[in-house]
Amino acid sequence: MINISNLHLQYITNQQGEQTAVVLPVNEFLELMEDMEDLIAVASRKNEATTSHEDFLIELANDGLV
Repeated sequence: MINISNLHLQYITNQQGEQTAVVLPVNEFLELMEDMEDLIAVASRKNEATTSHEDFLIELANDGLV
């Protein structure tokens, strides 16, 4: 997850000196979008039932994955 304090932000200001927009490197923008997609996925699954670690390992073993 990207650390906001490490972003290389540049601000666009109006004639009154008020910040009206932000410019940042494309790679930082893409990282932010990926983080947002992850957060959306987590939020959309918050009401799903959980599985214990032991049950999860059993399920993986039953599927031949471990």
